[in-house]
Amino acid sequence: MFQKEEKKALTRLAVLSIGWGLGLDRFYEGRTKEGILSIIGWGLIFGSFMLLSPCHGYDYSEGVKNYADMSVNPLIIIPFGLGIYGISLVIRKGFRLLRNFETAE
Repeated sequence: MFQKEEKKALTRLAVLSIGWGLGLDRFYEGRTKEGILSIIGWGLIFGSFMLLSPCHGYDYSEGVKNYADMSVNPLIIIPFGLGIYGISLVIRKGFRLLRNFETAE
């Protein structure tokens, strides 16, 4: 059915597509330090994105404040840019694994 290289590429692609946010692909490859750094990095990105978002807290959830009066924090561009960069790295790795599957003999 599948050869060893094809199975390996498919397994890595499945782990990447399911657990990219938790760094499961790096843990699967045996790179524990990079997996932990991935968890910390994505946690910082998502956490800072939530903290810097313009509408959080009870005031906005209960309709007390007007959404037209909100001002966006300019620092939101930092986690947004890092998130876009991280997602582009995940997509690039996915295409590399697909290429490995395609060229496996």
